[in-house]
Amino acid sequence: MFPALYTILDPNFSPEPPVEFALRLAAAGVELIQLRDKRASARKIHDVASELVARVASRGARIIVNDRPDVAAIVGAGGVHVGQEDLAVEDARRICGPSRWVGISTHNIEQFREAALTSADYIAVGPVFPTVAKENPDPVVGIDFVRTVRRLTPKPIVAIGGITVESAVEVFRAGADSVAVIRDLLSVRDPAARAREYLEIARRVRGERA
Repeated sequence: MFPALYTILDPNFSPEPPVEFALRLAAAGVELIQLRDKRASARKIHDVASELVARVASRGARIIVNDRPDVAAIVGAGGVHVGQEDLAVEDARRICGPSRWVGISTHNIEQFREAALTSADYIAVGPVFPTVAKENPDPVVGIDFVRTVRRLTPKPIVAIGGITVESAVEVFRAGADSVAVIRDLLSVRDPAARAREYLEIARRVRGERA
């Protein structure tokens, strides 16, 4: 089953080193962690990703590198995530190999339909709600969009953008397999406890859907 909580590590928002934060999340049961740093150099992304793979992947968490399939392949990460302005899914897969996941972000129905025809392992949709965790965010798509695209593919759908523990139930019920969270884990005193809340919500709602 696809991991229910997709945590995104962005050093530009995190008050603590990304590797230490990732270790805390992995200990709480988080199985999917993405490194996203739009401002760092290739060397810095490589170094952080390498440490994440060395120290966190062994705890049961798959490490995804944002934008950089080359770095994902070099450090032995679990996959890469690309956006609409990055390499195409098939090009990213040629670089990082068939064994690693390739995910893609979509922001409207046309992009989603195109992504569903690729070899992408999962498709992210959003922002579902207004978000401040991304510079120049795309227009909000809303919960109904998640319901609509759920009918279009059997691929795992990751909902992202402004999701909180209060709204997660509605997002999962709309058909999302996973929720991607940044800000709601950083705004609490105990991110690991908050992560466990999300995992419990997913377990309960997925049980209802089944």
